[in-house]
Amino acid sequence: MKLDAMLGLEPGRAGTLAAELERLGYDGLWTAETQHDPFLPLAVAAGSTSRMTLGTAIATAFTRSPMVTAMLAWDLQQASGGRFVLGLGTQVKGHNERRFSVPFESPGPKLRELVEALRHIWGAFQGEHALGFRGRFYRHDLMTPFFDPGPIEHSFPAVYLAAVTPYMYGLAGEVAEGIHVHPFHTVRYLREVALPALERGGRRGDVTLVAPVFTVVGGDDEAVRLQIAFYGSTRTYRPVLELHGWGELSEHLCRLMARGDVAAMAAAIGDDVLTEFAVFGSTWEEATGALRERYEGLVERVGVYGMDAGDAERIARAFRVAA
Repeated sequence: MKLDAMLGLEPGRAGTLAAELERLGYDGLWTAETQHDPFLPLAVAAGSTSRMTLGTAIATAFTRSPMVTAMLAWDLQQASGGRFVLGLGTQVKGHNERRFSVPFESPGPKLRELVEALRHIWGAFQGEHALGFRGRFYRHDLMTPFFDPGPIEHSFPAVYLAAVTPYMYGLAGEVAEGIHVHPFHTVRYLREVALPALERGGRRGDVTLVAPVFTVVGGDDEAVRLQIAFYGSTRTYRPVLELHGWGELSEHLCRLMARGDVAAMAAAIGDDVLTEFAVFGSTWEEATGALRERYEGLVERVGVYGMDAGDAERIARAFRVAA
């Protein structure tokens, strides 16, 4: 099982921090589209590293034209020497429509077509065929030499998809090389719902699972409770709670979120819920030992959700000791 760092990075810090993470033995660095663009830090990190996987976890799928995303990924694949992974996620309707001001329509079929469009565009860049993609949502059939970046000496970037629902796990099993497991998950949900859905997609053995894990060290669990509550208030993620018989909690969290009662949201996450979603330890050695025990043989790559860069060395050392 590989250890990854999952961070929202400012581009100005990316080079130094990525080099340090690689020195510490991290296998990958994933950037999120939260407070910063996810691609820019990886362009910087590509020049300061030589071994680590560099990828987005995730970039929003529908907020850029497939051509824009394809060119970003193409350049990063070349700059990193073939180490880039394009992680995409649909985001929820509200953020698409109200934060990014883009339509949110048939997200599953549209994401499938987006992946098809990306690979078609990359094939055109590589000289395998002329650009000529027409689908339900996207059209790409104009490429003059002036705008063609041309071939690179590396394979196409791998595409990983973010997944929570069985539908998305099944889709990823059909069209992606990997899955970004949403941090709002439990091991039971992975075993009983997610993995069977992935296997129905037909390619479990060929799909890499990357899991960010809520981790509590030293007993201060308030921030983790609040983050679980925040995700739990999103109706799209309700099936995870329902599996455990906590469907009413989902509705309760929705009401608290509507009122903006953050303190009550955190308080609503009982110890039983917290234990299913997080691993614990009084030290990083204990916590990473619990993480390994819970996820070994279930996923291929793990990381500490919301990790502080200041803890990077302690986490890496503890993870090696727990091996």
